[in-house]
Amino acid sequence: MILYLHGFRSSPHSFKAKAMQDYMARCGRSAEFFCPALSPSPAIAIAQAEVILAGVDPAEVTVVGSSLGGFYATWLAEKYGCKAFLVNPAVKPPRELESYVGVTTYYHSDEVFEFKVEYVDELRALAIPAITQPERYFLLAATGDEVLDWREMVAFYQGAQQHIIEGSDHGLAEFAEMFDVVMAFCDAGVHDA
Repeated sequence: MILYLHGFRSSPHSFKAKAMQDYMARCGRSAEFFCPALSPSPAIAIAQAEVILAGVDPAEVTVVGSSLGGFYATWLAEKYGCKAFLVNPAVKPPRELESYVGVTTYYHSDEVFEFKVEYVDELRALAIPAITQPERYFLLAATGDEVLDWREMVAFYQGAQQHIIEGSDHGLAEFAEMFDVVMAFCDAGVHDA
């Protein structure tokens, strides 16, 4: 099963989420793909993911997380012992998102939402000081990410499988070219939880 978690201000309508969903459909594996529209509240977003993970063997789950979704994927991988495939993941979102407190819109619609000051505290509560089993993680990062520092990602996910793309950007259009790599990681043998 793949649980795809989108980033801040994003949605299941993002390029990466839709491309992954289409790929899974072409492989005849649509029933194994879940991509919820996450709440702006980190606590609620995590609860949404946990509902999907309830009763599923962690050895059969990979959480694919993009940007803020990568931060959530890391927390879930640490709690449940599942794998996480991270695409330009946020490493320190409390620091990175403090300036976004207020009313804003989603990237893929004109829908307005509020990112509340208490959401920064919710992010702090989800912070993982370090990953415990690097073999459960795969980092895909771009050196041209204009939003997040790829060097922080590389340092935080030290010991994990890593594929660093020279250039590109935060949107990482190359993600669609990496689906065979994503699936090889997701489908690899049962890991130690």
